[in-house]
Amino acid sequence: MAFAITSTSVLSPTSRPFPAIVVGGLIVGVLDLAYAILVYSPNKPILVPQAIASGVFGMPSYAGGALTAAVGVFFHFVIALGAAAVYYHASRKLEILVKRAVPLGLVYGALVYFFMHLVVVPLSAASTGHAPLIYQAAEFVEHCLLVGLPIALSVRHFSR
Repeated sequence: MAFAITSTSVLSPTSRPFPAIVVGGLIVGVLDLAYAILVYSPNKPILVPQAIASGVFGMPSYAGGALTAAVGVFFHFVIALGAAAVYYHASRKLEILVKRAVPLGLVYGALVYFFMHLVVVPLSAASTGHAPLIYQAAEFVEHCLLVGLPIALSVRHFSR
């Protein structure tokens, strides 16, 4: 008796990593930065990218004007693209990340939130003030919906 082995792979042999990572990373970069500005500093939006730059430069980043804000925006997009690249590369080994993009994208957003708050920020030069619980909860949900989900959907789109 012969058995035919059939592939049920959802990964296309012509998967496109560059657009999967770049589109996902850029969408996330814009959404996450817009969220941070609207919630944390709508009246002085330059403070958000300066706060991001403070991860490298510390408190002097706030005196750096547009230059440190531009560096902060650059760092922000590097992180967003890095998160998209991690998900894309993981999806090459764990096909379920493509098959179940919505629930696992939400989980990935939560993982990114915890990685940023438990690893990246504590290791940075940024000041570590504690936000009220409501802000932390809202940011956690935001990471699920506006970080993990767009990355997973972009990877799924460019993997088929």
